[in-house]
Amino acid sequence: MSILFTILAFIVALGVLITFHEFGHYLVARWCGVKVLRFSIGFGQPLFKKNLGKDQTEWVVAALPLGGYVKMLDEREEEVPPEDLARAFNRQSVSKRFAIVAAGPLANFLLAILLYWLLFISGVSGIKPMLGPIKPSTPAAMAAFQEGETIVKIENEPVATWQDARWVLLSHAVDRNPEVMVETITERGEIFWRKMNLSHMHADDLDAHFLEKIGLAVYQPFMSPVVGKVMASSAGERAGLMAGDEILSIDHKEVERWEELVTIIRAHPGQPLILEILRDGKIMEIPITPDSANEGNTEIGRIGIAPKIDHEVLNKLHVNVSYPPGVALLKAFDKTWEMTIFTLRMLGKMVMGEVSLKNVSGPITIADYAGQSAQMGIIAYLGFLALISISLGVLNLLPIPVLDGGHLMYYVIEIIKGSPLSEKTMAIGQQIGIAMLFTLMVFAIYNDIYRLISG
Repeated sequence: MSILFTILAFIVALGVLITFHEFGHYLVARWCGVKVLRFSIGFGQPLFKKNLGKDQTEWVVAALPLGGYVKMLDEREEEVPPEDLARAFNRQSVSKRFAIVAAGPLANFLLAILLYWLLFISGVSGIKPMLGPIKPSTPAAMAAFQEGETIVKIENEPVATWQDARWVLLSHAVDRNPEVMVETITERGEIFWRKMNLSHMHADDLDAHFLEKIGLAVYQPFMSPVVGKVMASSAGERAGLMAGDEILSIDHKEVERWEELVTIIRAHPGQPLILEILRDGKIMEIPITPDSANEGNTEIGRIGIAPKIDHEVLNKLHVNVSYPPGVALLKAFDKTWEMTIFTLRMLGKMVMGEVSLKNVSGPITIADYAGQSAQMGIIAYLGFLALISISLGVLNLLPIPVLDGGHLMYYVIEIIKGSPLSEKTMAIGQQIGIAMLFTLMVFAIYNDIYRLISG
């Protein structure tokens, strides 16, 4: 994937999320009669600006796309003409100010609902949650899961794809649930209930390799060692391999599955090997030296060939789940609510030290995910946007000065005490909030860099 494509996908994602967030503030401010001076996507030098509307609001696209803002008429920031005093933000009732500030995060949740609704209508594709080999001495092994079973329900919640199964299991693992009931069905139609204990999961286990750590793996259909494609300028092409070649042995070791071939090649980077192949009914030997490649901190061998795939078998493992518009809307609300609650629970567990802070991601990781999802197609990219929109909404509701949630906290205090907080108190709060956000950003970027270095 090109860096340019990743950056473009990241910028588009930021633009969509920020525009919706700020438009929430803008729209409710206008409904409340507040005069909006500027609507800016990004910070710094304006790349585009135009004055529009009765109030001649300045619409700006700026050079640094890491945020945005809506500037409203406010006596605390500049002198306001007498005829516009009633339209100043600071002159509004606390209920109107609360609504204007809360509208930004609310817009992000509404965007997530819209995106999930579109996804559920168009159909969400995925891999059927059929189990591959069960890793020994893991929660899955202790629950007696068997290879070839398909997960149907988890705690009476239906699951159709591996993505669904991972999400539900992860939500139970966060709570360290000692008894998670999983319903499975075999290829012969036999139904089993497996009781999985997730109470011993460590904070560091709740990461991208979560399923592997509880002992579950995606089922891989049998693939014979037959070459389906040879990449240009690869070791395979240089050695003379052709599509249709059946590899019988490698260095006189018989291979029956494609995975066995891959394992041996990966273990011999830059080392000469002998392939025994069957081509057009004739057995022949071909010398080959795998190219060296880095995978994280490990050097592996590659010869640039792909297996011959039985698409009929693969199609049986893929599912596409779609719903009528009304049902899809309900599912979208449920999905957004579940993800919001899960995000809040994860944040709470991080604060309590029950979930590793390594899960905090910064702009580098988010950009990487944006690029990966965009390359997978529009459906995956919309799902990524929905998830990040929820995260942005939750983050902005945290009671941290500088964020929307910090301002909402001030307004709640104002309602309780009957008067606003002093300017001095709010100024101190702003400094604390900036320090907290800076610390969080440094920590997130550190995690990003660590992930890059560790592969």
